[in-house]
Amino acid sequence: MKKQICTILGVILIGYLPCVSGFAQENQKLAQTGFQFLSVVSDARAAAMAEAMTSLQTGSSALFFNPAGMAGMTNYVDVTASINKWIADINHYTFSVAIRPAGGDYGVVGFSVQSVNYGDFFGTRVNPLSPQGYDDTGIFSLNAIALGVGYAKQLTDQFSVGGQVRWVRQDLGESYVAVNVRPDPSDSTGTRRIGDTTLVGSKLSPFVFDFGTQFRPGIGSLVFGMSVRNFSKEMKYVEEGFQTPLVFSLGISMNVLDVVGELPEDQSLYVSIDASHYRDHPEQVKFGLEYRLMNVLSLRGGYVTDNDESGLSFGAGVTRYGFAFDYAYTPFGVFDKVHRVTARFSL
Repeated sequence: MKKQICTILGVILIGYLPCVSGFAQENQKLAQTGFQFLSVVSDARAAAMAEAMTSLQTGSSALFFNPAGMAGMTNYVDVTASINKWIADINHYTFSVAIRPAGGDYGVVGFSVQSVNYGDFFGTRVNPLSPQGYDDTGIFSLNAIALGVGYAKQLTDQFSVGGQVRWVRQDLGESYVAVNVRPDPSDSTGTRRIGDTTLVGSKLSPFVFDFGTQFRPGIGSLVFGMSVRNFSKEMKYVEEGFQTPLVFSLGISMNVLDVVGELPEDQSLYVSIDASHYRDHPEQVKFGLEYRLMNVLSLRGGYVTDNDESGLSFGAGVTRYGFAFDYAYTPFGVFDKVHRVTARFSL
């Protein structure tokens, strides 16, 4: 049985990785989406494992990766709260709760909140007649929030599905936009333009949809996962249209100590691999490791390909009496480092 597991897992990985690495041969894609805060991961466990979470069961935090990951909950309620000290002094926060009523006969219901505070900015407006070339328009703040409700159910012992709908709101303040622009009749070259300006707001509130599945073929703890996140209709700020940061992910994970047999202590070593196809930047392959001892101490590491400033990530977690505290550290190149902290509670 051990040889069969090793052989099958090896064949899967050998066939899987070359396919996903071929994604990178496409043309580079940049600046095609908005609402980028939806792409930022705040969960410390996920960040430490390079976000390779598509095939893992993660309780209520699965709403941020693959809603089908809630279906395997064994507790009645699971709650998580995360703080992410992101680059450029930007703070991200997430909160999620999942409830498993009637022993899971009716599936699992979850609620999620994701918010970001970009801080305060000094507003200016171009004014050629001003000595400094611009006018001060005062201090303004930028923020965004996403509120979601999700559902997951284990249809069979091997197959789970899940989905989530989120209401997303982003406020980028107000700006002056040129209208009724026409050639200046006093300019014989036709290069100058005259017109009026109007003050417009930059607030949008679309609905975003997430969907995912997980499949267990019955080979030890092997799990396959698939998710589609941040699907929305096209939106527009004044003139330019865009969509939310759509991402399609395939994942595979397994406790590789399954092939070792009995161990002196309760131990596990999960290996998780995701291949993600993005709308707005090159494809990535993510590798995550989690070593767990006696279901108390967890040590984690990860690596993601084709990432300009960050590649490796590290973290640890402690679980006791239904409470868990996770920490993740990510070196971020010229942006120094990123710290994430997550608290969990299950009952």
